[in-house]
Amino acid sequence: MYKVTAYIEKDPETELYVAIVPGIPGAHTQAETLDELQKNLKEIVELCLEEMDPENKSLLPEFVGIQQVEVAL
Repeated sequence: MYKVTAYIEKDPETELYVAIVPGIPGAHTQAETLDELQKNLKEIVELCLEEMDPENKSLLPEFVGIQQVEVAL
């Protein structure tokens, strides 16, 4: 069983939710709703992990946290 962390944002142009999983090539998807995104994300992560060799699976990054940085321009 693998637990991965996805980065999710909403595209202002398309109004679609977009998700990527850092460290897993090809693990990205989009959807109109968060429920649909969750379903799509699970499916694509399963497919990507099935294609990964065991050595690369052992090198998946560990989620530590998210940090916002405020800058003045």
